[in-house]
Amino acid sequence: MPGVGLERPFNSPLLWGSVALVLTYGAYIAEVFRAGIDSVHESQRAASRSLGLSNSQTMRFVILPQAIRRVVPPLMNDLVSLQKDVALVSLIGPIEILRQANIDKAKFANFTPYIGAAIIFLMITIPLTRTTDYLLARERKRTSATRVR
Repeated sequence: MPGVGLERPFNSPLLWGSVALVLTYGAYIAEVFRAGIDSVHESQRAASRSLGLSNSQTMRFVILPQAIRRVVPPLMNDLVSLQKDVALVSLIGPIEILRQANIDKAKFANFTPYIGAAIIFLMITIPLTRTTDYLLARERKRTSATRVR
């Protein structure tokens, strides 16, 4: 940002890309936790208050344990999205795996680095996706088993 008079490191594209990711995903994660806390039924709060728990005890022992179970799958989805967005920041910032593959392809006239980069992305993304699916299925099984029919 030379027009503002900020010199390095303040005009670093990596810094501003990182700030953008932190602000964006900070808002996403805050919204996920807010929704998780709101998803706990109000009767849970009323029941804990009737047992004499304070507001902080209610949040700590009743609301948050249920909310955390519900927010783990959306947080895993955000983690997968963050991994993809880091690749976008790499266009303006440090050398990321896909950019390094492009450099190696240009240097050696060989497309094998792209295959290696794709395999690394798959090695990261597939386990995250499978973990998310497992957690969703486990939560679905828990909630369906506790319902009164």
